[in-house]
Parts: sequence; C-alpha cells; structure tokens
Amino acid sequence: MLAEKENKITLVVDRSATKKAIKDEVERLYGVAVSYVNTIITPRGEKKAIVKLAPEHNAFDLLSRLGLL
Repeated sequence: MLAEKENKITLVVDRSATKKAIKDEVERLYGVAVSYVNTIITPRGEKKAIVKLAPEHNAFDLLSRLGLL
C-alpha cells in the first residue's frame, strides 16, 4: 500500500486540475503539507493524482482520519 510504504495517497481529480491546484487543495482541505504531486490519465479517461505527503505527515493516519481505512 502506498500510504504505508511511500507516504502517498491517490485521488481521482478533475481532468482540468493542475498539479499546483491539487497540491493547494489537499493542503487546505486536509491540513497536511504536500511534497509533490504526480498525475496520470487512466485508460478510462479519469485523471488520478498521486500525492506525496511531507515527512512530518503520515498518509496512513490521514486515510484513517477520513474513514477510508
């Protein structure tokens, strides 16, 4: 799992969202610092953002707090 091993979360985002916009929204909505954002377009046409959290924040804890684990 990316959350435990690499401190990353994956989100499906709007196709028009930029990496900067994704970073800013994750930081604002969830109160965590983001190191970087990578994006991919899936074969189904969805845009996914792989968000690497800063070392002082834990992705596993964030997902637990959101009730996703």
